[in-house]
Amino acid sequence: MKQETNMRLDNTSHPGRPGPDELVPSRYAVQVGDIEVLVVSDGVLPLPTTMLGHNADPAIRAAWLNDMFLPPDAFDWALNVVVVRSGGKTILIDAGLGSDPDLHLPRAGQLIKRLEAAGIDLSSVTDVVLTHMHMDHVGGLLVDGVKDRLRPDLRIHVAAAEVKFWESPDFSHTAMPPGFPDALRSAAKRFMKEYRSHLRQFDEEHEVAPGVVVRRTGGHTPGHSVVRLASGGDALTFAGDAVFAVGFDHPDWHNGFEHDPEEAARVRVRLLRELAATSELLVATHMPFPSVGRVAVDGDVFRWVPVFWDY
Repeated sequence: MKQETNMRLDNTSHPGRPGPDELVPSRYAVQVGDIEVLVVSDGVLPLPTTMLGHNADPAIRAAWLNDMFLPPDAFDWALNVVVVRSGGKTILIDAGLGSDPDLHLPRAGQLIKRLEAAGIDLSSVTDVVLTHMHMDHVGGLLVDGVKDRLRPDLRIHVAAAEVKFWESPDFSHTAMPPGFPDALRSAAKRFMKEYRSHLRQFDEEHEVAPGVVVRRTGGHTPGHSVVRLASGGDALTFAGDAVFAVGFDHPDWHNGFEHDPEEAARVRVRLLRELAATSELLVATHMPFPSVGRVAVDGDVFRWVPVFWDY
């Protein structure tokens, strides 16, 4: 494994880190050919369980939660971010929640301090790829002082359809808890104001670095994108919000944050079929950390197969 910069890709513990308030692992390293990958936990989002499938029969949804040993009303959604090194570039894929005290989500927004704990200096980040512009994917860039620590020539890659959507977002098909639509609008507006000059927009597909390709899928938002890493016969896809934990057993369930739920379901099924066919690794924003696994076909639906933790 290359160790070219202060980016430390390892899964080991270090004396004194994490501290008393960080008693769980928060980073996990994967090698994809010559590409270095670090999955970093931004924390967790406590959200109502109806968000998993607001179009589902409540009894069937309750049965799934019971079968998964999950609480019936609300549970913690993981929030994962990925750091990639390829071709001399250090690429941050999504940026976590940042800070939004009005929504009372204190256990998320951990990215900046966890990058520091991993030995990753913000000034070493050459590129950011946004799967979409929901606040839990751009918020880390809006934390006070972060922009001043980033490179002045930072490139932020995002689908043009995503930028256009947030000029006048349509929430008519979503089913979010109170407060979230306004918070999403506010975060996207602030992000555009702060970082518009850094944007590098693409239409359908763009190679950010050798073997690092971002591809628009739509569905979750009009410009939602996934990032595929491929090198030396290995591959890993970061699926953003195209896939949630319930999406393997019930890919037709509509997530409350999806702006086009029907299209999002089609995208999910198509992506899961692709990943099952290739057997490549999958990481997704809201799969339980470290969110590294594979997809198997299980009858008419799918099965999540997490990798064995590599120490």
